[in-house]
Amino acid sequence: MPERSSLPPCLFAFPGPLRDRLVAAVLAGEKVSTTGLLAEYEVEKEELPPVGERSVVIDSDGREVAVVELTEVRVLALGDVDLQHALDEGEGYTSVAAWRAGHERFWHSEEMREALGDPEFTVDDTTVVVAERFRVVERLDGVASA
Repeated sequence: MPERSSLPPCLFAFPGPLRDRLVAAVLAGEKVSTTGLLAEYEVEKEELPPVGERSVVIDSDGREVAVVELTEVRVLALGDVDLQHALDEGEGYTSVAAWRAGHERFWHSEEMREALGDPEFTVDDTTVVVAERFRVVERLDGVASA
């Protein structure tokens, strides 16, 4: 395995309460999928991560807490996100509609619009998203992983 410091960071949301909840869900084994906007990759001029890539989960305090490995990467329209993916995000959603409402709040937030460089950014059924599935391969907080 490469040195952890050479692994790319895995950042959920922005630092703060939401990131803290998401990182806790990853560490608890409840969160095994995540969804980002293809537009984020385009703005950052980043390639989509390949299946098998490992990255280090960073908490709100900048600490490395786990190493995750991508097991699936799908590019699809927001309107095509399925219930299993929404459930596997580990945020307590019980329907795609609830999952989408929560994600729209985040994607339409001032922070996200600023990160995308578009103060009017909105999503619809045709917005392209990147649905990733991952597994924890190493916990860095001293607790053994499954």
